[in-house]
Amino acid sequence: MSKIVERTLDFLELFAREKRPLSLSDISRLLSIPVSSCHDVLQALQERGFIYEVSPRGGYYPTLRLYEVGKTIAENDPVVQRADLLLRELRDALDESVLLAKVNGLRGTYLLSFETSHPLRFEQRVGNNVTSLHAASAGNAILGSLSDAALDEVLETLTLTALTSNTITSKTALREKILQGRARGLFVNMNESIEGLTTLTAPFQWQHSLYLVTVAAPTARLEARMDEVGARLLETCRKLEMKPAR
Repeated sequence: MSKIVERTLDFLELFAREKRPLSLSDISRLLSIPVSSCHDVLQALQERGFIYEVSPRGGYYPTLRLYEVGKTIAENDPVVQRADLLLRELRDALDESVLLAKVNGLRGTYLLSFETSHPLRFEQRVGNNVTSLHAASAGNAILGSLSDAALDEVLETLTLTALTSNTITSKTALREKILQGRARGLFVNMNESIEGLTTLTAPFQWQHSLYLVTVAAPTARLEARMDEVGARLLETCRKLEMKPAR
C-alpha cells in the first residue's frame, strides 16, 4: 500500500481512537512519524474539508464531511442494501448476534453486525477480520470454500493453537470437520475459539463473491436451539443468493 495512503488512514483511525482534538506534534508523536510528513497529510485533509482547526493552538479534529461521505457510501453499498433487512429479520427472530463477512482469499472482513437484546452477548466490530481459521466457524467456512487440494496446502501451513480445551488441534480431525461442514453448508464452533461461545456460519454466493453469515451466542443459550438456528440461518442464506425480482 502507498505510504501516503497508509498515513492518511492512520490519521483517521488515530482521531477515532483518541476522541479529541490533536495538535501537529500530538499526531507526530502518537504515530511516530516526522512532523513534516504529518503536515503534508494534515494540509491535504484540511484543504479537502475533512479536518479543521478547532482554534488557534487548539488542535485539529475531523469535520462531519467524513461522516457524510461514509454515510452515503454505506447507504448505497449493494451488499449492505441486499443483506440488511434479511439479517435484521434473522437477528429479531433469534434474538442473537448476527454478522455478515465478505471473503477474499483466506481473509474475511465483517461488513455488518447486529446485536442481540441480551446483556450477555458476542460483539464484533465492523471492519475487523475473521480470526482463528481453525477454531472459529467463520474461519472454518473460509477453509471450506477451498478446493480439496488448496485446503490440504493451507492445513499444512496452519498452526492449530489450542484456544480452549475444545479446540481441534489435529489436522486430520480439522479436515474432516471442514468437509462435513461443507457438505451441510453449515459450520459450527462450540466452545472451540472462546470458552462458552457457540457460533454457526453459513456461506452464500452473490455476484461471484463469497459471503458468510454467522450467528453467535453463549453456548448455554444456543445449545438447545442448534437445529432451529441452523435451519433459519440456511434459509436466510438461500434468500440472499436468490436474484432480486425486477
